[in-house]
Amino acid sequence: VQLVESGGGLVQPGGSLTLSCALSGGALSLYVMYWYRQAPGKKREQVARVTRGDITTYEEFVEGRFTISRDNAKNTVYLQMNSLKTEETAIYFCYANRVAGMGEEFDYWGQGPQVTISS
Repeated sequence: VQLVESGGGLVQPGGSLTLSCALSGGALSLYVMYWYRQAPGKKREQVARVTRGDITTYEEFVEGRFTISRDNAKNTVYLQMNSLKTEETAIYFCYANRVAGMGEEFDYWGQGPQVTISS
């Protein structure tokens, strides 16, 4: 399984950006999908999650501004980001997690596109 992200880049404060994460070599429908981010000099932090049943959860610092969604037919998960702040400059990572029937866990990380918020 591979995760390939796209959509990173430079945006002005208050602007919007949408990230995409395409899963290949497997079925997206089997995985809980996450977006994480890591700013320079900081630890990687979870941003949002979407379950196999399409239930979404967000960290407080992005609630109401970011939207995570999945399209199992396209094997792709998205992160729509609005009202971006300069302190949200980071590498954004897609993460897939699956627990199989016998408890065996599978997880994969994408390479992480750079998102820069600057005027």
